[in-house]
Amino acid sequence: MELSCRRIIELAGKVMDGQEITRTEAMELIHTSDADTMVLLAMADKIRQKFKGNGIDFCAIVNARSGHCPENCRFCAQSGFWNTGARVYRLLPEEQIMDMARKARDAGAVRFSLVTSGRNQDNAGEFEEIIHVVKRIRNELHMEVCCSLGLITREQALRLKEAGITRFHCNIETAPSYFPSICSTHTMEDKERLIRRIQDVGIRVCSGGILGLGETLEQRVEMAFKLKEMHIDSVPLNILNPVRGTPFAHNRPVPPLEILRAFAVFRFVLPHALIRTAGGREVNLRSLQALAMSGGLDGIMVGGYLTTGGRNPALDKQMTRDLGRCVTGSERGI
Repeated sequence: MELSCRRIIELAGKVMDGQEITRTEAMELIHTSDADTMVLLAMADKIRQKFKGNGIDFCAIVNARSGHCPENCRFCAQSGFWNTGARVYRLLPEEQIMDMARKARDAGAVRFSLVTSGRNQDNAGEFEEIIHVVKRIRNELHMEVCCSLGLITREQALRLKEAGITRFHCNIETAPSYFPSICSTHTMEDKERLIRRIQDVGIRVCSGGILGLGETLEQRVEMAFKLKEMHIDSVPLNILNPVRGTPFAHNRPVPPLEILRAFAVFRFVLPHALIRTAGGREVNLRSLQALAMSGGLDGIMVGGYLTTGGRNPALDKQMTRDLGRCVTGSERGI
């Protein structure tokens, strides 16, 4: 049955009154018709305005170690299981990482994330290089630093905390019920254990996923509630940009309005979280990227991604100004 505009407004009011919507109610919202999608976006943005203010958080990443990953994630260009032509290299030289961090800062990013391919950090020498460059970015560039380093140990997490990272990134990628369809070399439970390990040492976790992996609308709602269950307060939402050579190379593109509805539902479910649009937005949302930001989101990943390019950060700054928004400062006043 088609959801009425009155019902969308009613559920938004429930969230703004400090209550939580149920999975059944979230399922109603994600089935909003194309004709009423702008109402859904407007209500998601009212929730954003109430709980998150007017700022847009800019962050950037570097593909610090690329390729030959032993995991078989079916969407990933860097998996050693697929022949994608992705670049392969060890940890980038420190000065190159520092230069990329400076460029990210100059583009407006308040947070810079070091991302490495691979299951874990079993090369002690490279891990020490990571620790050293984290300290330099903090001390010399005064940026927040996030790391995405795979299934690290508790001891490594403590070292990273001591070095000064403010977040650790580990996407759950999709709903628990769909995860076995996208990867078999590690499990959702492996990711959950890592996230608890990171949280237990006092580091905040950034975790989201990818739309367009073949999941159902119901599974998108399931993913949102899984993130809520794990107390995630920073959620990057990517849209699949299919890579030739991967098993998902020919996945059906997700229509822009369907993407925007999913984004909005995440805001209804996670009203207090920092929710950002990330990889694949340029390809999949195209001219509708601004509607993501006026449809409940409060963050953007700027510049390029791991194996694909992005758009000029100046365009994102202009979009922010055009929306009457501002680029936020650091979460911790660094």
